[in-house]
Amino acid sequence: MQLLYEGIVSQANFFKPDMVARDVLALAHERTYIEKVLNLQLDEKMTRRIGFPLNKALVDRECLLVSGTLNCCQFSLKYGVSFNIAGGTHHAGKDFGEGFCLFNDQAVGAAFLIANKLAERVLIVDLDVHQGNGTAHIFQGNENVFTFSMHAEKNFPFRKEESTLDVPLQDGVEDDEYLSVLERNLKDIFDAFRPNFVFYQAGVDVLSTDKLGKLNLSERACSKRDELVFLKCRDHNIPVQVSMGGGYSVKIKDIVNAHVATFKTAIDIFAL
Repeated sequence: MQLLYEGIVSQANFFKPDMVARDVLALAHERTYIEKVLNLQLDEKMTRRIGFPLNKALVDRECLLVSGTLNCCQFSLKYGVSFNIAGGTHHAGKDFGEGFCLFNDQAVGAAFLIANKLAERVLIVDLDVHQGNGTAHIFQGNENVFTFSMHAEKNFPFRKEESTLDVPLQDGVEDDEYLSVLERNLKDIFDAFRPNFVFYQAGVDVLSTDKLGKLNLSERACSKRDELVFLKCRDHNIPVQVSMGGGYSVKIKDIVNAHVATFKTAIDIFAL
């Protein structure tokens, strides 16, 4: 609503996804796990691990969310950048859900692009404050997908998976250090891996105001973070799909403003 209120986008810029197909989910998740989720048959232990009571409304939301990211992939290929106003469900692994995530939207998107020969080398840039453990779990050993997670080391999940590149940060990291580390690593990854599609998990729980984050970034640095990612993609002519990820600041306006700033930065850089 804030995007519409500020005139940043119009209703014509939005789309409504359909339900994702089982076979598409199976590109990134094990079929047994998929069926248990869709049939509301997860055991109590897994339900606790996810953190939400399992019901049809939740499952439908996740299926729509994943489908939205798949639609975004097509828009990114056409326009250079696209956004899922939800998504970033990076704690869902191949055969498990965790941390409010049932299915991993960007992992399914990456697997779909590769399976359909729409991309050969996919980079997933995860800058949420929490490690993208589910994404790392799904693509462990997959040379066509580079998983990059830059996160607070002493934060959830407390059992980390191994990404292609993990950059764990100490509590309290501030603007200049964060941006310097990010810029250096982005350059190295783009130069060495040479991706032809990028997924960006743009969680704003890196903010100093975030009650779960443990980092100390200003809104300015959060926007600069987005700028670094988008400029790399634009300058290398690489499509990028953005999922919004987490944000848990006490004041809702801090979350909304940071997310809106991500949209503004992309619009400015890609001249949409």
